[in-house]
Amino acid sequence: MHTSSAPSIVLKQFEFSESWILYVDEHIIMVNKPSGMLSVPGRGEDKQACLISHIQTRYPDALIVHRLDMDTSGLMVLARSKESHRHLSRQFQERQTQKAYLAVCSGLPALTEGKTCLPMRCDWERRPRQMIDFKQGKYAETHWQVIQQYPQSFLIKLIPVTGRSHQLRLHMKSLGHPILGDNLYADKTALNAAPRLMLHAQQLRFTHPITQQPMTFDCPAEFDLKATDT
Repeated sequence: MHTSSAPSIVLKQFEFSESWILYVDEHIIMVNKPSGMLSVPGRGEDKQACLISHIQTRYPDALIVHRLDMDTSGLMVLARSKESHRHLSRQFQERQTQKAYLAVCSGLPALTEGKTCLPMRCDWERRPRQMIDFKQGKYAETHWQVIQQYPQSFLIKLIPVTGRSHQLRLHMKSLGHPILGDNLYADKTALNAAPRLMLHAQQLRFTHPITQQPMTFDCPAEFDLKATDT
């Protein structure tokens, strides 16, 4: 019998903070999700506290549209009506949104930019891990550009064309440069090099579900880049 080697989830305790709210109108809410917080409730009574439950204490009509991994911080858009939810969900499903992430990865990359196309699927025996599978995997595409090189790591901009679970984390690991602090895909050195997963959803572009106006939101990364500059 195979026993999963995935680490147990340790949830942080959060109090609602106004600083999470970046923009509000009658139809949408833009938030900056902290690292360590679930986007939606997990399984079990101890995993009910999450971003959407916190936001609904202030905005009861808030509806989840998309998710970020628990350890990923950054931009998420929430809907405030079924109509807004329907329009926003369609944009994500049809890849009409544009997303950009910042990450700090291990090593010294040979190139300063590139495109990675590696098909992915769930690694069922080691869930929630994902794996590269050229036969059964679904198409996954990530564009990347190195922003700054440090002695043993580098700051990188990641633009996912597709939105597979753990796509950015697995693609960087597959390139030999795991994201620092990644408890699923990093080696021991890269895992211990940062106090959190160094992945942040920095920019999100979409069309307003009601006004049809293009909207772009930017949110600086909150992780300490100097802490990884070793």
